[in-house]
Amino acid sequence: METAAESAATVTAAVTTRQGGQPMRQVRRLRLVGATGAVPRARDFTRQALEDWGWLPASTGDQRAAAEDVLLVVSELVTNACLHANGPEELRVGAGSKVLRLEIVDLGSGAPSPRTPHRAGRPGGHGMFIVQRLCLDWGVVRNTNGPGKTVWAELAAPN
Repeated sequence: METAAESAATVTAAVTTRQGGQPMRQVRRLRLVGATGAVPRARDFTRQALEDWGWLPASTGDQRAAAEDVLLVVSELVTNACLHANGPEELRVGAGSKVLRLEIVDLGSGAPSPRTPHRAGRPGGHGMFIVQRLCLDWGVVRNTNGPGKTVWAELAAPN
């Protein structure tokens, strides 16, 4: 199993595209098949990408909040894949000029959705509500060649 640092070397261009069809300038991939500690590994991997792309260390409160939102969304999406889709297969983090795109690939058949009505005082069931609130957009793309899906989320780049 490779480490997050080793996986960070796997950088490809224009693999992930925004919902509007525009390619990301940079994309990083982290294989998570069978990984223990998938959530902290995904957060560490994403944090390193944010550092490499100049999002961290943040020089303003808005930039810090944007980076923290990205790390929270990664945690929620990977946790969701762990709990409801037999674990994540891969994390993709793509950077564009005005947006950052996260993709979690899993083999699950279900479709994530925010629980309605959302009950803030109850434990559990808040992940997709948080994703919905923090992201510009998010969605699910089914794998047409077999089982599984990609859950994606897009967040605004910091100013």
